[in-house]
Amino acid sequence: MDSPIVINEEQGSAESRGWFVTFEGGEGAGKTTQIARLARTLRSRGCDVVSTREPGGTPGADAIRSLVLSGAAEDLGTETEAILFAAARLDHIALVIRPALERGAIVLCDRFHDSTRVYQGLATGSDQEFLKIVEDAVLEDIRPSLTLMLDLPAEIGLARASARRQNAALPDRFEKETLALHEARRQGFLTIARSEPDRCVVIDALQEEDAVARSVLDAFDLRLPGCARKGADATS
Repeated sequence: MDSPIVINEEQGSAESRGWFVTFEGGEGAGKTTQIARLARTLRSRGCDVVSTREPGGTPGADAIRSLVLSGAAEDLGTETEAILFAAARLDHIALVIRPALERGAIVLCDRFHDSTRVYQGLATGSDQEFLKIVEDAVLEDIRPSLTLMLDLPAEIGLARASARRQNAALPDRFEKETLALHEARRQGFLTIARSEPDRCVVIDALQEEDAVARSVLDAFDLRLPGCARKGADATS
């Protein structure tokens, strides 16, 4: 598994390390809810926790989020949409993620580069080499220590997303797409998890919310024991 990012290699102490944890999955998988619950638990241990999301996380990135989710950029094509997400991610990394990791915080992020791989990577006519070049240029040394894939059938996820929006809100740019495409995206996330098992843990999101939260915390503590120990030490 990728080790926690080390910002100050000369010092190399616990204070120079941060942990970057991403949550991935389809629409309605419960990522936002589970991030909030994990953040509360970690803060109760005395951990410095930053919760954030993509696209978004900064004023500039949130503006791009509104543009993309409105569907205004859809006709510009997959590559342009990927570039917009990349611009938002650059700003997000520079202003939120990297500073938090530099001070040794735990960053919990609702979606990151795996969503680009899946959402833009599965689009008709997508250029995989182009997407890989953009990903490497944007991320540089910022890579998740752990990715929690919240998995459930696309049909159930879309129903949850619809209930969450309530009747007054319209589906966004991605939610409105076909069930078949959403299920293909689900399989895309699972493919990533199988290909990177040291980084990714699949969580059954069909469970009740409390059970999902326990699975998330168990995976976190198992995969990042040093992070859990650091939090416990802070409260001792």
